Amino acid sequence: MDWGNVTTEDLIDALREVDWSSPPRPPSEFFSRFAVPRSYSKWNSRIKCNLYYYRTNYFILIVTVLILGFLRRPLAIVAAILTALSIAFLNDSFAGTFSEKVTRTVRRFSPHLAAKMRPSLTPVIRGRPSSKRAIYICGQPRWVFVLISSSACFFLWFLSAGLLNVLWALAIGLLVTILHASFRTPNLKARLNTFREEFRAVWRNYSDL
Repeated sequence: MDWGNVTTEDLIDALREVDWSSPPRPPSEFFSRFAVPRSYSKWNSRIKCNLYYYRTNYFILIVTVLILGFLRRPLAIVAAILTALSIAFLNDSFAGTFSEKVTRTVRRFSPHLAAKMRPSLTPVIRGRPSSKRAIYICGQPRWVFVLISSSACFFLWFLSAGLLNVLWALAIGLLVTILHASFRTPNLKARLNTFREEFRAVWRNYSDL
């Protein structure tokens, strides 16, 4: 698979749908083999491959930078966690796993309430769920949870007077991520068929032509 043919929209859709529960890559792998890309096409292909392959590492990196920037501000740390949660809700796999775990916990105390938290059945097209299906969390549309968590984190950022600081911390985290993805030589595992098939499963525009 040529990562140069993967558009930014395809990559975002794949990151939104892929399972994020896999553990991060070990530091010995994450911080090894750096090299300057030889051309723009090589850089374009490398950064997309690394952003997908090391997605969990980059997510942890950005959250860590945010938390380290606010060690003296507890409210800002809570706001950073809520910000990460708001972003995580946008991933289909995380939203489904979160909803299932909460529903199971509620079922222990109130089976009737847990039954109401079950999402409605999604339409099936050609043996697979519709690509345009709505994602529900605890029986409510996903945007409700994203809106609540986002509003809460903005309110806490305002109370902690750390909005400017979080912008700087976020900019630093994103800069480090882009630099790493640009200079880290793609791991051999990222080129194996098993890894490519994982991406193909969530890349709707993939074609063998």
